[in-house]
Amino acid sequence: MADTWYDAVVVGAGFGGLGTALELCRRGARVALCEGLNYPGGCASTFRRGGYGFESGATLFSGFGEHQLFGRWIREHALDVTVDWLDPLVELRAPGMRLQVHRDRERLIAQLCALPGAPVQGVRRFFELQAQVAGALWPLFDDPDLLPPLNLKTLMRHAGRAWSYAPLARWLGRPLGAVLAHHGLEGFTPLRTYLDALCQITVQCPAAEAEAPFAFAAMDYYWRGTGHVRGGIGRLATALTKAISARGGDVFMANRVRAVTPVDGGWRVTARRGELLARHVVTNVLPQGLRTLLDAPVGRLPRVDALAERVDDGWGAAMLYLVVRPPEGDSGGAHHFELVRDEQAPFIEGNHLFASISGAADEGRARPGQRTMTVSTHVPLKKVAGMTAEQQASYFAGLHARMRENLDALLPEWTANVVHAMTGSPRTFQRFTLREAGAVGGVPRRAGLDNYRILGPFQAQRGVWLVGDSVFPGQSTLATAVGGVRTAASIAAVR
Repeated sequence: MADTWYDAVVVGAGFGGLGTALELCRRGARVALCEGLNYPGGCASTFRRGGYGFESGATLFSGFGEHQLFGRWIREHALDVTVDWLDPLVELRAPGMRLQVHRDRERLIAQLCALPGAPVQGVRRFFELQAQVAGALWPLFDDPDLLPPLNLKTLMRHAGRAWSYAPLARWLGRPLGAVLAHHGLEGFTPLRTYLDALCQITVQCPAAEAEAPFAFAAMDYYWRGTGHVRGGIGRLATALTKAISARGGDVFMANRVRAVTPVDGGWRVTARRGELLARHVVTNVLPQGLRTLLDAPVGRLPRVDALAERVDDGWGAAMLYLVVRPPEGDSGGAHHFELVRDEQAPFIEGNHLFASISGAADEGRARPGQRTMTVSTHVPLKKVAGMTAEQQASYFAGLHARMRENLDALLPEWTANVVHAMTGSPRTFQRFTLREAGAVGGVPRRAGLDNYRILGPFQAQRGVWLVGDSVFPGQSTLATAVGGVRTAASIAAVR
């Protein structure tokens, strides 16, 4: 393989790497994609254990609208992917409260306004502002050409949209909690519970800390082409690898990359199955993983170091992978639940759970009459890293017991008939995804202008790029794929 020069070698078949590789192939580049596992998708993959198919992480996926990125890819590349348009998309449960999030955003607002003691005018003003900000930001995902790298044409398009960005200005660098206080909503517990739960799984921090524009955009997540991929999100990842091959790309699964070293004219990529030469290398890893591939000690790449520190200040996940029998009268569709046991406690370490349950039409996920369920909760990476092996074992044993207890309390109809169970920790997640330290969610988007310091493709060294949820535009499967598309545009401009 080393005798062949590629325009780009992409390391990792998460959605950032898949987006980069597919877009480069579309632009006529010679591309190789290397993935260490024997299945694609990274953090958004579907893996098999014991004859069952589980989502690596519990979540929903957006971007499947006809004119959105995944929707266009499904159509343009004839991907063998079926999307089920769930309604409701998710149900939030807390003691004394059930809130269903339907495809119509007004139904959510109406539910909140109908609750006892709801400050109706404040709620409606808050959501009006949120809709304005989200309406300004989501077109950047729907039309990635609006994102960096920019040219004169796209700058002119932004100038024409300048009026839509005006609502953003006041809240740049400020937390969503300040917006709630501005509208007199800081004491309205149902809204705070909904926002804390949503922000924890999207921008990776509570609403009181979340950078307001990022949080406002995340609040539209359920209404932006969000659906359930039949058979698991891994079906989409697998279909994209086939599209890359069909476009002339070389896809090497089970081919973990061990090192990236400079050579005349580019880079040597050393992998399990041999070496490849490339003018550009795109790494769909965390910044910590990039340092390892480049054998770069702390201090050599300051921008990468700064990103790594922000990831270290984020989260891992504890998981439950369950096989259950559905309750009597179930519709047969897939289900997604957010569960909060104590609305006054931090939404981490088993107090807040996200559960994704397969549908009857998800062939291959479970035996007839059974469903698979992935349940996750956030755990602080620094806390886990500071423990001994014995302390970690005790910590996760207690945490998994608390997760089961809270599941039984808030989702009893689904946990009444558990037929198989596996537990997971960040170490498990790392094994299933090759994610360094089992980190989830990339960089927590806490309030601050640092979130806007790097608003485009990230080039760590000349010809070496970083994609994924730790770099702009950030979290979510759609965001990482969009980031890959824009990275490909940068490479195409210089190759």
